[in-house]
Amino acid sequence: VPAGGDPITGKVGANLSVEDGNKAAEYCALNILATLKEELGDLDRIKRIVKVVGFVNCTDDFTQQPQVINGASDLFGKVLGPRGVHARSAVGSN
Repeated sequence: VPAGGDPITGKVGANLSVEDGNKAAEYCALNILATLKEELGDLDRIKRIVKVVGFVNCTDDFTQQPQVINGASDLFGKVLGPRGVHARSAVGSN
């Protein structure tokens, strides 16, 4: 959810673009990092992100799930550097 904004809702390939989905994945990663910081006290305590599994709410014919989940992966890399590099699965779900 964007700060002070409404949740991003919809289906990628129908009423959301790849860019919209990518931004939503970035917000999810930001929320994950905020939760980790709250629990750990400092993101420096994170040794490594091992794996990200991202589920994309999309149409049956949509095939760009990895491009959507890049929003989360890229943010982890920007914030955590090499510790944010991870294995990943991107799955379509409807």
